[in-house]
Order: sequence, then C-alpha cells, then structure tokens
Amino acid sequence: MKELYIVQIKWFKKFKRLNKSSFLLLSGLIISMLLTAPAWALATSGKDSDGDLLLKQSMTQRYASHLAVSFLTNWHYKDVQLDDELSSQILDQYIETLDPNRAYFLSADITGMEKWRLQLDDALRHDDLDAAFDIFNLYVLRVKNRIQFAREQLNQPMDFSVAENYQFNRTESAWITDGKAWDEQWRKRVKNDWLRLKLTDKEADEIRKTLDDRYKNLDRRIAELNAEDVFQYFMNAVSLAVEPHTAYLSPRSSDNFDISMKLSLEGIGALLQRENEYTSIARVIPGGPAKKDGRLKAEDRIVGVAQGREGKMVDVIGWRLDDVVDLIRGPKDTVVRLEVLPAVTGEDGPSKIIEIVRNEVKLEEQAAKSRIIEIPQGDEVIKVGVIDLPVFYLDFKGRAEGKKDYRSSTRDVRKLIDEMKAEGIESLIIDLRNNGGGSLLEATTLTGLFIDQGPVVQVRDSRGRISLERDDDPGMTWDGPMAVLVNRYSASASEIFAAAIQDYQRGLVVGEPTYGKGTVQNLVNLDDYAPVDKKRMGQLKLTMAQFFRVNGGSTQNRGVTPDISFPTPGDSAEYGESALTNALPWTQIEKAEYKPVNQVAPVLAVLDSRYRERLGSSEEFAWIYEDIEEYKENKDRKTVSLLEEERRTERKDNEAQRKQRKEQRYLLHGLPVPADEDEKTAEAKIESSASDIAERNPELEAITDADTDENADEADEEDDLPDMILEETARIVADAARLIANKPMFAQDVSKPKHAKETVELIN
Repeated sequence: MKELYIVQIKWFKKFKRLNKSSFLLLSGLIISMLLTAPAWALATSGKDSDGDLLLKQSMTQRYASHLAVSFLTNWHYKDVQLDDELSSQILDQYIETLDPNRAYFLSADITGMEKWRLQLDDALRHDDLDAAFDIFNLYVLRVKNRIQFAREQLNQPMDFSVAENYQFNRTESAWITDGKAWDEQWRKRVKNDWLRLKLTDKEADEIRKTLDDRYKNLDRRIAELNAEDVFQYFMNAVSLAVEPHTAYLSPRSSDNFDISMKLSLEGIGALLQRENEYTSIARVIPGGPAKKDGRLKAEDRIVGVAQGREGKMVDVIGWRLDDVVDLIRGPKDTVVRLEVLPAVTGEDGPSKIIEIVRNEVKLEEQAAKSRIIEIPQGDEVIKVGVIDLPVFYLDFKGRAEGKKDYRSSTRDVRKLIDEMKAEGIESLIIDLRNNGGGSLLEATTLTGLFIDQGPVVQVRDSRGRISLERDDDPGMTWDGPMAVLVNRYSASASEIFAAAIQDYQRGLVVGEPTYGKGTVQNLVNLDDYAPVDKKRMGQLKLTMAQFFRVNGGSTQNRGVTPDISFPTPGDSAEYGESALTNALPWTQIEKAEYKPVNQVAPVLAVLDSRYRERLGSSEEFAWIYEDIEEYKENKDRKTVSLLEEERRTERKDNEAQRKQRKEQRYLLHGLPVPADEDEKTAEAKIESSASDIAERNPELEAITDADTDENADEADEEDDLPDMILEETARIVADAARLIANKPMFAQDVSKPKHAKETVELIN
C-alpha cells in the first residue's frame, strides 16, 4: 500500500498543471483503486512505565496526512517544497504549539528532538507520523510531572514578604537545563497563582482548593487527549510552517467551523482565542447576546465558566480552546456565567461575573445601521451620515432562488443612503471598524455605489492567472465627500472596499492601519478523497489566491494605510498579518485600467492640518497618547513581583487610574459620573431585570437583560459616552464638505439598480 501512496504523489506532481476539475476526476480514479484495500486498522496504544497509555498513529491518520501533504505541495498559492528547510520549520512550529511558554520541555528534550529536524519531510513522504507521536507522548509525561509538583506545592508555606520575581513570559527564554531550575520556576508559578487569588481576598483554604481543582482539571484533560488531538496539533504545525491561514481541521474542529459559518448561531456571539494559558475574547460578534449585553470586550480573558445561575464556576485557566468553547456553547435561552478578567485591569483583576443568555446571532442584527451626526461650523450645522457595517453579508440562498427581497449589505446601504439624503446629509462615513470581511461580491457591489464604473479588485490564483472583479454599471448612489473609517481589525473584504475607495481617490480612509489579510482560502473535505468505508478525516483550509488593489499593490501583509491616521495604542507591528509567522509577503502586479476621481488629493493637506490642530487641543486624544507611552514602558515586561504589598499597591494604583479616567471622560462631556456598583448591587440589578423579562415571556425561564433594548444601556455604562474616533471622523468629512463645496463630480442616474459581476465567493 505504501508503494501505491508513492505512485500517487508522483501523479500529483506530474499533473500539477491540470485544471481543478481534471484534478478532481483524476483523484477520484486513484481513490477508486484504493476501495479494494483492507479496512484500516484502529490506532494501537502501548503504555509507559507508569501504566499510562501511549498514543500512536492510526492508518486513517497516515492516509489523511498523505492527502493533506499532497494538497499543500500541489495546490497552495505558495510554491511549497517538502524539503529539509520546511522540515526544520515544522519541528520548531510543533514544539511552539505544544509548549509556547517553554514551561514543560527541558533543554535535553529539545536536544533529543534535533534528530528529527531534517527528517520530518522524509517521514511525511512515507506517511510516517511516529516522530510527532513520540514528541507528544514526551510532552504528556512532562505536563503530568509538573502538575504533580504544582499540587504538592499547595501544601508548602507561602511567604509573600520575600522579594522575588516570577517570570511569566518565557517565550523567548532559553530552555530550562536542570530539574532544580525547573522546580524553582514552577514553585514561583504556583506562588503567583496563589497570590493572584489572595489579592481578591480569598481565604487560604479556598485558594488551595481552587488551585488544586485547576491542576487536577489540567491533569484530567491531558489524560483525555487522543490520537486525533495529536494528529491535529502536528498537521497544524505542518500547515503553519507553510502559511498562517492554512490549517488542518479535525472532524471535531470541522463541526465547530461549520457552526461558526452559519448565519444564525446559538451561543453568546464571541470569537475566542488561546493566549498562553488564557482563553481570551478575539472579537464580540455584532448582533449576538454578548454584544447586546455590552460588558464583554475584546482581549478580556475568561477564567471561569458556570452553567445557569446556580451552577458551579469551573476554572478554565489552562484549558484547551475547544473545551472552553464547548462549555460556553449551549441551547438557546439558557444562561451561562463567565468569570472574566477585563483587559483594562491586568492579570491581578479584579475579575467580574458576566451573566449572558445564549441566543441566536441573527443576520438582521448584523445588518447595516445608520445615524446622523451634526457638526457645527460657524453659523451652520453640517449633517454627516454614518453607516455602521459590521460584516459584508449576503443571503446567498435567497439570491439564488431569485427572491426580490433577499438581504445584502449593498441593498441595505443604498436604502440607508437614500433615506439620509432626504434628511440633507452633506458628507458620509462608512464605518468598517472591527469588520472582518464577508462576501467578495458585496465588497464589489458596495464599492459600485461610490464609483461610476471600473475594476474594484484583482485576484491572482496559484497559477498566476489574474481576474478582475468590477462594477460595470454607470452612476453612483452617493457622489459627495465621504470617509471610510477602519481599525486594526478591519480585514479582507473591508480592506478591498477601503483600498478601492482610496485608489480611486473617491474618499478618505481614516483610522488605523488595517489587518492585512489579502488571501483567499478554500475548504477541502478530505473525506471526499477517501474510500467510502473510511472514518472521518477532517478538512484542510488551503490558501488558493491573493487579492491585489487596482493600483497593483496587495492588501496582503501591509493592509491599507489611512490617509489620516489616528493615534494607536499598542505597536502596530505586533498585530495583524505582518505579526504572523510565515505570512505571505507584500507584493504587487500590474495595475488595472481605472480612472481616479482625484477628489481627495486637492484637500487632503488642509484636512490633515485641521485634524492635527484639533488633536493637539483634545484631552481625550491626550489620554490615548498617555496610554501609548504606558504601553511602550510595559510591553517588554516579562516578570512580576511576588511581594504582596507591592502587588496590592500596583493593583490599587491601576484601579484608581481607571476610575479617574472614567470620571474625567464623563465630566468632559458634561455627563453625571455613574457610581461604581458593588457586587450585591450588580446581582440585584441582574435579578430584577431577569424577573421583569420573565413576566413578559412566561414561556421562558428567567433570563437576563441581554434580550431587551430598554435595559441595554445599563449593561455597559460607558456606551453613554460619545465615540471620539467617530466624532472626529465626522469633523474631518464636514471640513471636506465645505472644501469640496459639495459639487457633484459626475453626471449620474442613481435610479438604476446596480449589479456587479456574478460571484458567490466568501472570504474571511
């Protein structure tokens, strides 16, 4: 059977230049040859010296790795060579995947793994996963050893008057060389875990039990890992060594991915990510319960999850991401309680409990919304229209069925613009902050509302073929001054739209540099290439093409640089595509034929000058600059003091600074400063609102105010404050309205319905 695999690899290489349909047909013929093969054996397991099971590869996984590698080396946008260089990168990526903080492996372990550095490519050619499983089995032994040591430390005296530091960030440190140093590092780790709970005024017995439960849970989860988990870790190391948006999805991960791609999700509506030992919030999804509730923010860390109002809070520090997701996900109209460390408070807290009712994330809630901001200019008031677009959405099914009322972002935005034009707006803002992408068709058609005719984006596939997505209908829905507001989380389709508006000089791009994701991924279901009696093998997410602006430059890696940039907390080099290992580089192709409007260049210098003048006198922007300086001072910090007095003082100072900033912002805007709620008051508010809703919905159990609009403002008090970024953008486009004198740039007929080139490709 191994010889047949080798023959198939040669066939893949020989027919690399076939078109996709021919390739799939050929693959089907090859697969049919395998249907007469014996049924695949189940994974076998031996035991280590302690009697624990050792995980081993199965024949199913050998075959799945063979298929995945074949696709990677033949169909990826990047020219992938399975050689010693890639082998070395795979080993480094695999080690980093398992032990990113260098807490478990010892220096001698890493040295022992060097024998595989230049051998993994050869092993993959022969579908041999022994090295991956050997490394993983060693990792399990090391983790179990540290868990046992940590639990033993809980019975040792803790002296927080000793001046010593704990190094919490070891990502770039040398591997620990001996057992004594290993024990010392972990002694301090347990001491830090204890101190963090002590700072929340927990008693010693409660702290000991909480930490012992945490370490036991980690031990249990390690014991529950199976061969499928090992295979996913290793195959993701292989794919990440190629490119960061290429990934292997195990059958379980494939199910989660399918759920996340539906237009209606049941859960809390938040994207989670793993950050060292924490599960953190990557993004709160518009239209979901968490967004309505308002308290959960990006970069907050979830440290505990409980079911219902009375369920036990389960400590999830150190848990696998998919296990945390399973705890949070649940049936509609049920309650989940999250213990959260807010990003603004740091690791020492204080934490807070957020109670959310699981519900659907509905397309309606993600739809474009509008508002009008009035900007005084002398004796006049300029009306600036704002359209908040959380995602580029399209009802593919309704469109395919020919429904006249199918929903799309372009249709909704056109309607909102017409409504605001009737109210006399003179400028327009398209707010794409936190918009991570969506439909390529919608990015194209939405651009067509603001340009007369022409190409919108160029797409180059793995064979170098370039296609154009364009708007071919004359006329614009809006031809006046406009701005596209973006931030670091604006990605993919958002970047296509912003880049087109910028390249045509049709409007300003304002805000932060965007994410920089300029690639297209397709899902390959490996089960489609397997014998019918095979177990599920998962999917491969494969990068197949790259986007290019009409000016020839790529949105990949660099993103879109604003015409007017706002101060950005944090280091822009540490987020986005450019911060990812093995990200495809920026490149360029020939520019497309298009005619810039030249509406921005004549006024940009004046607009930027006026903006900077306002910036210099703005207290709120001054606070942003203070945050930037504080970030620069703390970004390289890798240790924390284990002196209780010092930590309490630091926590007290941070809390005082947060309260002072909060008071300053409210007073600046002439608003009463809300009182900080104590725990009992917050619980009473939750119970009160829950009772009110239960009376209005007698068929449901009591739920929180997440389902109502009338109480939403109570959930996040700072939502009362003006959005200073949006308001400053409104002042910029109000200036533009007067500088351009609001003169139409083109003769137009906006009564015609607009369409664009047919395509249903989804980009994320």
